[in-house]
Amino acid sequence: VQLLESGGGSVPTGGSLRLSCTPSGGTFSTFLTGWFRQRPGQGREFVAAVNYGGNSLYYANFVKGRFTISRDDASQTMSLQMDSLEPDDTAVYYCTADSNYGGNYKFDWEYDIWGQGTRVTVSS
Repeated sequence: VQLLESGGGSVPTGGSLRLSCTPSGGTFSTFLTGWFRQRPGQGREFVAAVNYGGNSLYYANFVKGRFTISRDDASQTMSLQMDSLEPDDTAVYYCTADSNYGGNYKFDWEYDIWGQGTRVTVSS
């Protein structure tokens, strides 16, 4: 299965974007799915994750209630609603899935399927 992201773009500080991720050549199945981001010059960092069924949500501390992750298994879509964006949110955002969840949702090595990334730019 491959993951396809969409929804990136450029917004001013305080703006909003909605990222979406859909699987291609397969389904999310019962995988844990989530978002990571990579800011310029830095490694990938955890943003948010959601389990199969969407009843367990996990967020990085820096989200501070600004982002909302959701998942619709019927339509096979995972989304990340990002509000009150700040210049520090500028990054490439990656959709990811974990076919064999081991409990370490904050770590990129836990995940085995990755999208190509979508760029988000927030101007000051």
